[in-house]
Amino acid sequence: MILLAAHEVTRQFDTEPILREITFEVRPGERIGLVGPNGTGKTTLLRILAGLDEPDAGTVERHPNSEIVLLEQKTEFTDDQTLHSVAKAGLASLYQLQHEMLELTQQLAKSTDTEVQSRLHRRYDQLHDKLDRLDAFHIDHRIDEVLQGLGFQKEDYPRPMSTFSGGQQNRCLLAKLLLQAPEVMLLDEPTNHLDIETTEWLEGYLNRTQQAMIIVSHDRYFLDRVTNRTLELYASRIEDYKGNFSAYWRQREERNALLRKTYEKQQDFIEKTEEFIRRNFYGQKSAQAHDREKKLARLEQVDLPRDIVTFPMSFPPTVRSGDWTIDVEHLTQGYDRPLMEDFSLMVERGARLGILGPNGCGKTTLLKTLIGELTPQSGKVRLGTNVKIAYFDQQLMSVDSDANAIEAIRPPDQPEIMPAHLRDILARFGIRGELALQAVGYMSGGERCKVALAKVAALKANLLVLDEPTNHLDLWARDALEQALQSFDGTLLFVSHDRYFLDRVAQHVLVFEPDRLRYFEGNYSGYLAFVQNQQREISAVSPELRRENRTTPNKPDLHDNESASASKRKRKYPYRKVHDIEDDIARHESLIAQCEDDLANPEYHRDGQRLREITSTYEQAKEELAQLYEHWEEAMELN
Repeated sequence: MILLAAHEVTRQFDTEPILREITFEVRPGERIGLVGPNGTGKTTLLRILAGLDEPDAGTVERHPNSEIVLLEQKTEFTDDQTLHSVAKAGLASLYQLQHEMLELTQQLAKSTDTEVQSRLHRRYDQLHDKLDRLDAFHIDHRIDEVLQGLGFQKEDYPRPMSTFSGGQQNRCLLAKLLLQAPEVMLLDEPTNHLDIETTEWLEGYLNRTQQAMIIVSHDRYFLDRVTNRTLELYASRIEDYKGNFSAYWRQREERNALLRKTYEKQQDFIEKTEEFIRRNFYGQKSAQAHDREKKLARLEQVDLPRDIVTFPMSFPPTVRSGDWTIDVEHLTQGYDRPLMEDFSLMVERGARLGILGPNGCGKTTLLKTLIGELTPQSGKVRLGTNVKIAYFDQQLMSVDSDANAIEAIRPPDQPEIMPAHLRDILARFGIRGELALQAVGYMSGGERCKVALAKVAALKANLLVLDEPTNHLDLWARDALEQALQSFDGTLLFVSHDRYFLDRVAQHVLVFEPDRLRYFEGNYSGYLAFVQNQQREISAVSPELRRENRTTPNKPDLHDNESASASKRKRKYPYRKVHDIEDDIARHESLIAQCEDDLANPEYHRDGQRLREITSTYEQAKEELAQLYEHWEEAMELN
């Protein structure tokens, strides 16, 4: 069954369409990630699918019995709307069914006509079955589950919506949509304003639902955990990929490499054929030349792949600091209550330390204390020898919104730097041409973020302190920043909710747990595996000892990790002998090699249908080969 279908949808705001002939379908159970650089029209497409905007051409077909709802980003609330009432509105249809059931009960009590009673009983049974199937007899429990899963407390329920922050209001709108549970959920940046723990809860909730969904998100870890199909929107067009974000990223690289190879071979063939035609058009081989000219005219041209242009960010080489950069001794800090107590830490030169924890736990306060913007309540913070700090604040207040980008990144102690040099720095972060002369306040969030990063680079510091540096950056800019920070030769201290970013950049993590600050040698995934192993050990001991060990963090919904011992692992694939799997691997590798040869053969490019069949076979074989490798590894370990 098709729940939603776009047919050649086109939308144009300027001279060039932002969407051009977009076509795809959505079926039950599909969890689709919609990805693409900022400004490519993802939100516009979601609004068209939801019926909130109309295409200039093409159509959107919606199943008549399917509700399709877009996650609201902002809305106006009345004075009498509370957190609970707004979330409860998502269950309006169930309350309507309950109300109808109550009316039926009253009609049955009053009716004396046997035929009417029979009809009312049939309808009552239908409603009861439907309410039971939708778990409508536990509505209050469902509201509690969603609101508390998204970080609200019961004491928040009666509060007017106007008393909540913008981020909290967005979380309430997300709760309303989750409770509404339409057949197709259109989720535009659902993890905005969520910390890691809340995002993990949302991942689990979405994976348990039966609804189809299209998700726009910059959270690659979230996309990996939730989605099973990926649509890439770029240059006004859609490309469809199987699997989650990581599968898409891999397939895209493989597909583009193959297309480039095929394109180059075809261009070489065209060049040689044209040269033969020129040399022999009027000679003894003129018949062959005319024949090749006709074949060349019928040749289906292979286009170069759509490369998404990214700018390779970079930070300049640094002046060497001492062996350690920050020394923290017995630090206590907080406002009404201590956010950290008696905390000590030494950050060595060259370390890349990621800091994570729930919203409001004190991560930004810790950063500002370490760089001297806040005075500790007690304890000491010392900087090492020859340490120079560059600070990136998540509110982007470090860049003057009234200045143009060139002047906004000028180091205050270096007024002599030429604008051309500052332009070069901005260009490394994607701020080029006329954009560099634009006032920062008129830029998009992503552009302002890049200007702030360029200012950090202009300072030539050997200690970078970054507070949520990936906010506002698209997937490709985040990848470029990760590579730049991996190559940075100084010390890095950063706060992030981006678990993918934490995994790629951090060598150590500092985690705000419920009752402590834990320092862990390793990245985010390593920390998860560590906590999971701790929980296994605790669950194996007696209840008395478990009650005594109250310092162990309780983190729900932790995912299985490859570091689990083989004896505790469950099979992902059915039992097969290793040599049988190896035979399958050999056959698939042979098939892939044959497909690559066929795709490089210009003869096949004259037959579009045959070319598509070969390409489809090639991609399917690559996907199956990847699964065979996983099956082989599992068999080697568990057989």
